[in-house]
Amino acid sequence: MSAVSDRLRTGDPASRWLTLAEVDNVRDLGGLPIVGGGRTRFGVVYRASTLQEATADDVEQMLGVHGVRTIVDLRLPDEAAREGHGRLGEVGLQVANLPVRKADSTLLDVVVPDSRTTDLGLLYQQLLVGSPESVVAAVRVIADPDQQAVVFHCAAGKDRTGVLAAVVLDALDVPVDAIVEDYTLTSEREHQIRDRLVRIPAYRNLPPVAQGVMGVDGGAIRRFVEALHARYGGAAAFLLGHGLHPEELAGLRSALVDDSPAG
Repeated sequence: MSAVSDRLRTGDPASRWLTLAEVDNVRDLGGLPIVGGGRTRFGVVYRASTLQEATADDVEQMLGVHGVRTIVDLRLPDEAAREGHGRLGEVGLQVANLPVRKADSTLLDVVVPDSRTTDLGLLYQQLLVGSPESVVAAVRVIADPDQQAVVFHCAAGKDRTGVLAAVVLDALDVPVDAIVEDYTLTSEREHQIRDRLVRIPAYRNLPPVAQGVMGVDGGAIRRFVEALHARYGGAAAFLLGHGLHPEELAGLRSALVDDSPAG
C-alpha cells in the first residue's frame, strides 16, 4: 500500500501516527530501533484507542490503506460487548476479545482506579499479572501472518494498550527509551482522547488530563519494563514462561523486525 511504502522508505517516526476523523490515538509500531540493529517493521501492527466511532472514511483508511484484518480488543468482555466497534465491527474483520485487567477487576478498577493518586507503574504490573493468558494470546495473533495487519486497542489506547505494546516491543529487543518514547506520544492527543471518552457513559468519570489515570507518565512505563526484567527476565522470557512456543516468538520477530538498511 502506498502509505505503508512511504513509511518503509523514509523511516520517519512522525509518520507512525494514523490521522483518522473519529479515532484519536492510532499509531503504527513500526520504525522503532532494535538493540543490535534494525527496526520494527511498518504495516504489521497498530495500537489504538476505542474504535467505536470510526467513520466510513476511517474504515476505508484502516482496511484499504493500512491493511487491517484483525482487531484485538483488550477491554473487559462486558465493556467490549456494550461499546462494540461501530462500523469496524460490520466489515468482516476478525475480532478477538482478550481482556487485560487486574485479577478479579471490574471496569471501574481498570478505567477509573483512585483517579487522582493512581500509581500507573504499579497498575501496569497488576494488569500483566492478572492477564497472562490474554497477553500471550494477543502476541500469537500479532505474530500470525494470516491475521496481519492487526490493531489492538482499549478505551484510551494508553494503559491496557500500553502494557501490550511494551511487552511486544521488549520481546523484540526494542530499548526501553524507545518504548517510553512510543508510550508518551499519547500526550500529543490526550485532550482529544479524554473529550471523546467522557461523552461515552462508561467513561464519563475520568479525571482531567494529566491527573491520575489520565496521566501520560513515561516513568510509569519505564518502571513497568524494569519490573518485567526484574521479575521475569524480560518480555520474551515472560511469554515463553506463560505458554508461548519458541517458534511463535521467532514468528513474532520475523514479522516485526526489519533488518534491511535504512534508506
